[in-house]
Amino acid sequence: MRIGRVLRAGAVVAATGLILAGCGGGDGGAGGDEAQVAADACPGGGGKTVTIGTKYDQPGLGLKTPDGLDGFDVAVGCYIAKDIWGEDVNVKWREAPSEERENLIKNGDVDLVTATYTIDAERDKIVDFAGPYLMAHQDLMVRKDYNEIKTEADLKDSDLKLCSVTGSTSAQNVKQDFAPQANLVEYGGYSECMTGLQSGAVDAVTTDNSILAGFASDPRYQGMFKLLGFNLSDEPYGVGLKEGDTELRNKVNEAIKHMIEDGSWQEFFDAHLGESNFQADPPKITEK
Repeated sequence: MRIGRVLRAGAVVAATGLILAGCGGGDGGAGGDEAQVAADACPGGGGKTVTIGTKYDQPGLGLKTPDGLDGFDVAVGCYIAKDIWGEDVNVKWREAPSEERENLIKNGDVDLVTATYTIDAERDKIVDFAGPYLMAHQDLMVRKDYNEIKTEADLKDSDLKLCSVTGSTSAQNVKQDFAPQANLVEYGGYSECMTGLQSGAVDAVTTDNSILAGFASDPRYQGMFKLLGFNLSDEPYGVGLKEGDTELRNKVNEAIKHMIEDGSWQEFFDAHLGESNFQADPPKITEK
């Protein structure tokens, strides 16, 4: 049974499109376990209001559904809010596309960002990070019956058709560094890549293994695809926050430690990313 599958929207949906996360939960047909994990992870009440940015289009990590928001990043954000601001904190959600994350933080539109947000030197000049709370790596996903690529060495001479998402450098990096003979096939987003992979128009999709695992765990695709288990890069996911807010960064780091120590991190990971070949251990805090 998948627990904590969906964190339902609460009683208020603001005109700005922010979702107030309440204490209900479930996946439309599962039993009380799902609701309980959602309630434990995502509080709602009469306390302080905190706005968190996340992705709305990444299964397993941050996905907006008719029932609310679903995913590992969502559960992590909810846990952190509850740990810092208490049981009755109100969590409002705002969509945080990759290109908008720094602006949302700088402009004060969000308090925190949990949105597959890789810690790197250039971003760290603009915003602060806590964490990381997940260490991802670039990988490739292929159809379950595809066996032409088994090791990283096999990539060198392969002319595989590799999905390239407009605006992303993941596929270009693989072609440049690992698979110079690859043929890049460009699509507008990873959902389109998944359709292309399903139909055979492309042989592989590449991005962070956490994102690939989310798609592989999606009910629409379960059993169709596999991750190859390559660690082509390190992608430490941090919690983004305003530059210079050392006090908040330290509190978020403590919340992440609590989440790991009490077993919630593993519970969230298993529920949202566990139905694929993706494996990860809780990371060490580096942003202090």
